[in-house]
Formats: sequence, C-alpha cells, structure tokens
Amino acid sequence: MADLDDAKAALHHYLQATREDLIWKLDGLSEREARLPRTATGNNLLGILKHCLNVEAGYFGPTFGREFPTPEELVPDQAYDEDPQADWYAREDETKDGLIDLYRRVGVFADQTIEQLPLDAPGRVPWWRPGGQAVTLQRIIIHVTCDLARHAGHADIMREQHDTTIGLRRENTNIPHDYDWPAYVTKLTKLADRFG
Repeated sequence: MADLDDAKAALHHYLQATREDLIWKLDGLSEREARLPRTATGNNLLGILKHCLNVEAGYFGPTFGREFPTPEELVPDQAYDEDPQADWYAREDETKDGLIDLYRRVGVFADQTIEQLPLDAPGRVPWWRPGGQAVTLQRIIIHVTCDLARHAGHADIMREQHDTTIGLRRENTNIPHDYDWPAYVTKLTKLADRFG
C-alpha cells in the first residue's frame, strides 16, 4: 500500500487506481459489446480505454523526453489529420485483450516516468498552446488523473446502461447492496414529474 501521506505516492496511487477502474469496466464484455457505440457521438467502452492509453503515453512520454518502446502501437499524430476521433475506437485489427495489454504496458511506462522523476521535474507539452507548454511532473499527474477519472465516469454510466454493472471499484463498489433500484427510480421520476 502506498504511503498516502507522501504527495507523490498519493498522486501515483490515485492515477493507478483510476487506470484499473477503467480496465474493470471491460470485464466480461464480448468484442462487440466493448466496441458498441453507446452514445449519440459513438462513445464506447473500448474506445475510452484506447483514448486513455494514448493520453498516458503522450503525457508521460514526449512531455518528459521519453518515447514509448513500441510507438507503432499508439495512434500516430498524422492519424488525427485523417480522423480526429482516431483514438476513440478500436480498429478491426485491434482486440479488447490486446488493447488492455497495451494499456497495462503504457501504465508501466508512465509509472517509470513518475518513479524516476521528482514532482517538480520540468516537462513540455508540445501540443498545448505556445506560452502554456511548460509543466511539472506534479501538474501532469494531476492533469492525467483528472482526465482519466472523467472518462472512468463515462465508462461507469455506459456499463450501467449495458448490464447494470455499477460501482466505484471492483473490490469496493461503494453502492448499497440489495437495494430496490426500480422503486428508487420510480420515486425520483415522481419527484421530477412534480416539476414538469
């Protein structure tokens, strides 16, 4: 267990936990279920994971002068010129298990950056606007954790809509067990209807 009184260890812990939460949301899904668009803009669970792994590889790689060992596995910059959504879906030649494996390897790569550098280590985000590209490792850990947490929230809702799998974490859902969810939804609907 990380020493959560140590700032770097605490930041790293929450990043790692959010990463695992994203992977958990794909548990038990078929290839089709993982890829299936679940919103009007095509968001899908596997696409969220692919986007997040590319985010981590970029922020913990080039930002600090490092390159992911197999960059050909990531979405190349030029792909966004052809399709700005290139990192939001799995191509036909990519699999759920393959992308989960890649995300775990990206996590190891990102963890190495965090472990090797102090929180005040300077970095530069080349794709941010000029004048705002200078960062520290601390800022990037916070930025990436917030970004991943936002997407984990998207994944929570999409997975709940798919098969009612809900919860904060695999080992601690933080959700009441044996709760009468239909009655709860009815109660909230009636409450909302009073304002209709």
